[in-house]
Formats: sequence, structure tokens, C-alpha cells
Amino acid sequence: MSGGPSRLPEGALASALSQQTERLSHCVHCGFCLPACPTYTRLGDEADSPRGRLHLMGAVVEGRLDPASEAFQLHMDRCLGCRACESVCPSGVEYGFLLERAREVAVSARQPSLVQRLLLGLIQRPALFLPWMWMSRLLRWSRIPALLGRGEAGAGRPGPLRLGAAMLAASAPPSLRVASFTGTRVQDREGEASGEPRGEVALLTGCVQDQLFRRVNQASRRVLAANGWTVVEVAGQGCCGALHAHGGRLSQAREMARRNLAAFQSAKPRYIVNNAAGCGAMMREYHELLGEDARELSHRVVDISSLLAGEGRRPRVGDPLAMTVTYDAPCHLLHAQAVSGVGEALLASIPELELRPLQRAEECCGGAGIYGITHPELGGEIGMDKARAVIASGADVLATGNPGCMMQIGAHLRLLGSEIQVVHPIELLDESYRSAGLYES
Repeated sequence: MSGGPSRLPEGALASALSQQTERLSHCVHCGFCLPACPTYTRLGDEADSPRGRLHLMGAVVEGRLDPASEAFQLHMDRCLGCRACESVCPSGVEYGFLLERAREVAVSARQPSLVQRLLLGLIQRPALFLPWMWMSRLLRWSRIPALLGRGEAGAGRPGPLRLGAAMLAASAPPSLRVASFTGTRVQDREGEASGEPRGEVALLTGCVQDQLFRRVNQASRRVLAANGWTVVEVAGQGCCGALHAHGGRLSQAREMARRNLAAFQSAKPRYIVNNAAGCGAMMREYHELLGEDARELSHRVVDISSLLAGEGRRPRVGDPLAMTVTYDAPCHLLHAQAVSGVGEALLASIPELELRPLQRAEECCGGAGIYGITHPELGGEIGMDKARAVIASGADVLATGNPGCMMQIGAHLRLLGSEIQVVHPIELLDESYRSAGLYES
């Protein structure tokens, strides 16, 4: 990052952090967050722990630390924002909320990296973002990224070109290797979901999800319909704003949130379904950005796995998939939304699918939005640890419910020379339903 004096606009600090003194005071510095923090466990620096960063935030509020200082800028920037600390905090510190306000102060005080500005700027402008995504899909179709991004165990740290190629290749549709089908049609068991009408839902199509993982959106519509939900299309929706909020650009995030608020309020669906955990977490916290007008909408946001398999619900049963799968819960589902067990329950509903445990599944994969790109060394180290855990599980397939996680883990599996496929859990349920003929009219 470039140096230089603070350029913090008058009043920005008051609006972003100093009004959060009560939330900051909830931290009692007990240290429970330390072993849960991926950056602290690897760097061993107290300032790179949640309580250390909260201490720095407090110092800025009290005027003891310049927000343009190297200490504040570096340690706020190094945080993944995975919010694993929230899951273990006995005091209920709202760390994710505070981090975004601290980053707003940091960005106001000093420009972040060129890469971060470029990526967030592209996503914010559809006239630039859509051509970029079109070219990305064309490049992916050429198979060049698959060749450039292929590695082998023991290879050195990948350069930016190879890492980017591996991430793009990881977004391609999987080639599911199903060991065998029994050929037996599985009938819905008593008490399980069927195709009976249940109400209307709307699907957030997203930005990267819609452009690089459109197949997941299409599978989501089919699976929801097979379980009795009528999916209504919502015009005028767009990017949820999560990446901008995580990067401290809260004004841009608010613009995106207002657009989605207007679009989904007009549609009035029973639920707003997300198939990207980061987007779901963002929309469930729209009221923090927009105030009480958005609270009712925030309460209607639900992850697709939770809608189908949460609170004791069981999705409709399709045909068997004889394969071994391991599941990685996205941080913004497990920690930010505090939803656990639903991905595993959804996968367990598929006959003959063997679900294998994943070591340290609660730890971030290092993707964290654009973190894996802007912090290739630390993000790459964390990503490699996750990929090695996936390989150690002995599974043929990894399922995870967030596009960034799919690209990050998929890329590092490729860089290690692994053939393990990375899919969204809904893709497996969709394949089971397709085989069972549940989509036949």
C-alpha cells in the first residue's frame, strides 16, 4: 500500500467507528478467538487476531492511532472477514459489522491496492463487468485456463497468471463420475417433501454466481420446483454488495442494497432464496446498512440448503448417487449466518451417497471474496491447507455452497494435481432428481 498522510474526510470517522463504542466494548479480551482465527494461527501476531484488531479500532476511535498508519491499514487489510471468531466469542462481539466500519475508515484514510480497486470497480459497473465475464467464459471454454492452472504436489507457489487460470478453470461445470446407479426409482417416503405447492420464492441470481455459475442458479430453480416451490423471477435485482461492504466501500454497498430492496419488495415472495452463502449473509444484514425499512426483507432471506433441509425438513428423494463426497460449510453460512448441519443434511438425503468428514471444516478456505486474489501468499497458504484436507478425506467430490469457495478450493486442488471435483450441493441433488425423472412433465 502507498504511504502518505491521512486523507480522512471530516465526519467519516464519527459515522463509521466512533458511534460503535458500545459494540467495541463488548470484547473482554478473553482470547477465545485466537485459535479460531486463520491469520493469527499462521502469523502468530496479536495484531492479526480479532481482539488485536478490535484494540486497534478502539485506538483509532480514541484518537491514539492515525487510521492512515501502517499498523491500522495492514492489520485491517489482512483479516479474511471469515467471522469464525463470532462463533466462539462468549461476549457476542459483532466482529464482522465492526470490521466493515473499520475498513470504511481505512479506505477513507488511504487508498487500498490497485488490484482491489480494479476488481471492485469492475463489479460495480455492469457495462464493464458483463463483457469481462463474457470474455472469462470464452477463455474458460477454450480450455487454456485448465492447462495453465494444472499443477502437481510439491510444486512451488503459483504466480498470479497460474493462480487466476486455476480459479477460472475451477468454475467450469464438473464432470461427475458416478460409480453406479441402482436403476431403482426411489419413492418419496412418508413425511418427506413432495412436489405439492408450498408457496412462492425468489432467487437472488447474483453477479459472479450468475455469470460463472449460472448452472447452479438453473439447478436451484429445478430443485426448488421439484420440492413444491414456485420460483418467481425478480427484475431489477443485481449484485448484493457483499464484496464492496467487506472492502469498506459501504456507500457503494448501500446503493446495491437499495436496488435489491426495491426489486424484492415489489415481488413480495415468501422467501428470498440464496445459493451463495456470502450473498445470503449480506442480505440478512441489509437492515444494518439501510435501517429498519430493510429488516422485514432481511428476515425473509434464507439459504437454499436451509430451506430444503433445515429445522428437521427433508428434501424430496431422487435416485441414488454412488459416490464419496466431503462437505465444506462456507464461512458466511456457518459463522456469519450461524447455520450449521444443513449442507450435510441435504447431501445425506441422496441415497447411496457416502459423506466423508473434512478435517478443520470450520476454517476458512482463504478465498474470502477477493482475498485469495489480493493476498495470494497468505490466502494461498490457507487455501492449500484446505485443499490438502479435502484430499485427505479420500472423497471424489467436494461440495460447498459459495462461488468464491468453489473457485478457491477448486483452484488449489488443481494446483496440487488433484482430480477431485468441486460442486455446489444443489448440483448433486439436481443430478439425483434428473436421474429419477422428477423433471419430466
